[in-house]
This record gives sequence, structure tokens and C-alpha cells, in this order.
Amino acid sequence: MGLAARPGGAGLTVDRLASTTSNLGKATLTDPVTTAARMPEADRSWMIDTLLALLQTPSPSGRTDAVMQLIGGILDELGVPFTLTRRGALTAELPGESATTDRAIVVHADTIGCMVRELKDNGRLELVPVGTFSARFAAGARVRIFTDDVDEFFTGTVMPLKASGHAYGDEIDTQPTDWDHVEVRIDRNVSSREDLVALGLNIGDFVAFITSPELTEDGFIVSRHLDGKAGVAVALALARNVMDNKILLPHRTTIMITITEEVGHGASSGLPPDVAELVSVDNAVCAPGQHSLEHGVTIPMADMHGPFDYHLTRNLLRLAKKHGIAHARDVFRFYRSDAAAAIEAGANTRAALVAFGLDGSHGWERSHLDSLEACYLLLESWLGTALTFATWDAKPSGKLRDFPSSKQPAPTEQWVPLSRGDFTEPGDVSPGEHWPPAEGPQA
Repeated sequence: MGLAARPGGAGLTVDRLASTTSNLGKATLTDPVTTAARMPEADRSWMIDTLLALLQTPSPSGRTDAVMQLIGGILDELGVPFTLTRRGALTAELPGESATTDRAIVVHADTIGCMVRELKDNGRLELVPVGTFSARFAAGARVRIFTDDVDEFFTGTVMPLKASGHAYGDEIDTQPTDWDHVEVRIDRNVSSREDLVALGLNIGDFVAFITSPELTEDGFIVSRHLDGKAGVAVALALARNVMDNKILLPHRTTIMITITEEVGHGASSGLPPDVAELVSVDNAVCAPGQHSLEHGVTIPMADMHGPFDYHLTRNLLRLAKKHGIAHARDVFRFYRSDAAAAIEAGANTRAALVAFGLDGSHGWERSHLDSLEACYLLLESWLGTALTFATWDAKPSGKLRDFPSSKQPAPTEQWVPLSRGDFTEPGDVSPGEHWPPAEGPQA
């Protein structure tokens, strides 16, 4: 599965690399690795604190203004210039030597959530999911309900329709677990639809899950909505490093923070037109049958949208190996990211995915701080290199003779004619048979 040794792990052997190149056409995935890098402790602590602040700010797709205000405030403090699209997605720019914005890191600040589908006669709320997830993971969750009054919210709990074993016995285990069989119990004195209307509740109100993040002694973070907010924290930590240390990157780089990834179209607009390499940062699927790491970074080869860019993914793999970053390859079957939205919208860019390990995605999620650090280190090393093919990728198109497939891997993969043995000519055409026949049962 392409698994590299974990930094600092027992028995880890590394070789010093005397000289390297940023051009994938001249480097291989078998290059020796250097001693694994680590994030400075102050940077790691800042990233964790930022993640906790993001997690405590509700942002279901469609109601993301509050979290974008938080992110914008952080970027202002860092001195990173940024703009917002009409709908509220954010694009920030890190300084680079190139005349154009050649690279993009794309993360998403929106999360799964729910909307009110119906005000029920029993004073409770029927739900419809925003994004794709199971009602199994919603049942039992504490939530906030946001009305049209932006200064007010209500708390509640997502409950199965049959919630009490003392009332329903074994039926609490046999009832269906779909969205038609859960409801929100609001923490107010309500018992009818009229009571809900009097509170100011409406169909279409947003319901956000309370995340309740925890940091464990072993370095795990357990919370709802690590999927995408952990990626945002990594991207902001990278921006902080660039600005605090006055780093001039080889290429001007956009950090794009989208607000509708969970509903499928996050990065479909807003990217600078010159972007040659796009890396989406999102969660890696840690589950039986997958190869993703909870303690390292995963570089997926493909998801349900299709394969990621061959050369960019191999460049990322080479960088992970060179810098001793724990990493794995994987293929995701039921998954798409902002990279898919960008490509489907017509972005003329190489696209890849860098993923932090996540167990229990779209439920009670768990990641490890080592995995977030590995993502950070891989992206930091990528930002410090030239484009995968510096000359070719600098322009949106070019001539066939300049296309970098002449370097790898195409020359060994061209089709050749089938062998014809001793025959060098196709031979005479068969005269066939006259129809209908003059004799026999079909005459």
C-alpha cells in the first residue's frame, strides 16, 4: 500500500540525500529520505488552538458566515490579503516569485448539518440532512437551531421517535434508523406546532451539531466536523509560517476556503485562472479495507470522481519520502472533494488530494495530531518547490513536442501492432457463398 515508515518509529532507518531536484521528470519514488522534519512546537500549538476555535463555530453548508468571519479575522491578524466571492468563499494569496498565481491549496469550512423539514404537531422538529450522512450518527446529538433572528438560537437533542426503553421495550432497537424516524426535542416549553411558530421557528431553519471536541493523552482529537475544519487549520498554519518568517515562495499561491463542499460544488468557482497545480486538503478514509493512516498523511490515487493527476500525486509521494513523512496511498470509492468540483467546472489545472487520517467520518470523528502535522509538512515542502514540470506547467497549453510525457511514463506504454507471424500482407478477400443456395433445405 505504499506505506512509509512513521517518523520517530522504532527501527526507522534513513539515508542522507546529498542532492535533490524539484523536477519529477528527473527524480524517482525510490530516492533516499532525509531525517524526518517536525513542526516547531509553537506552530503546532497554534494550529491546535485554531482548530478548536473553528470547531466551536457552527457552519453547516448554507450557513457559514460566522466561521468565515472568524477565518477572515485570523488572516487579517497574519497580514494575509484576501477577498470574498459574492457568495462568501474566501481566496487569500501567499507571496511568491512567479508573475501569476500558479498554485492553490483548497480547504472547506462548511460541514454537514440539517435543516428543519417540518414543524411537528407534538412540538418537535422533523429534519432533512444537509450533506450526506446517516441518521444513525445524528441520533443522540446535541444541536443548535438557528432561526431568521441572527441574535438568537435554540438548543435541542436529536431523538429517535421511540426513545425510551421504559415506554417501548425492544422496539427502541427494532425501529428504523432513517431520517423519518428521528426528531429534534427543543429545550423549551413547547408541545404543539403553534408553540414552535410562537418561538419564531420555521421550515428551512438550520440545525447545527454541537462538536464537543476533546484532546486525549495519546494525541487524538475527537470531535464532530473535523472534516473540513482540520484542513482549514493546517492551511492557516501554513499561511502563518509564510507571513511570520517573511518567506517568498517559488510560486504565488492561493489558499481557497470554500463553503459548499459538503453539498458538492465548493470549488466550482473563484479560483484564479492561472493555477497550474491544485491540492485539495480533506479527510482520509480510515476504515477496514482502506489503507489510510491515522498517524500520517494519505495521498489518494483516485476517488469516485476518477484518478488524480498522475504527475502531481507522484511528486507529492516523492516529497513525502524525501522528507521522511509518514504516508500512504489509498483509493476512495464513496468520496469526492473540492478537487472534483474545480475540475468539473473547467479548471485547467493538475489536481491532487492530501488527506489527514479520519476514523468515523461524518459521525463522531477522530484524527491524530501527528496526521495534521504530516499534512502540514508535506504541503510546506510542496510549496517550497518548483512546479512539477516547471516549463510546461507555466502555460495553459503547448505543443506536443514539449509535452512532458516524453520524460515519463508514456514511452514504455505505447500500443504496438499485434503479431502476424509469417504473414506480412492481409491476403485475398474471401469470395463468400452465393445466397440463397441452389441445393439443400434452404434452396
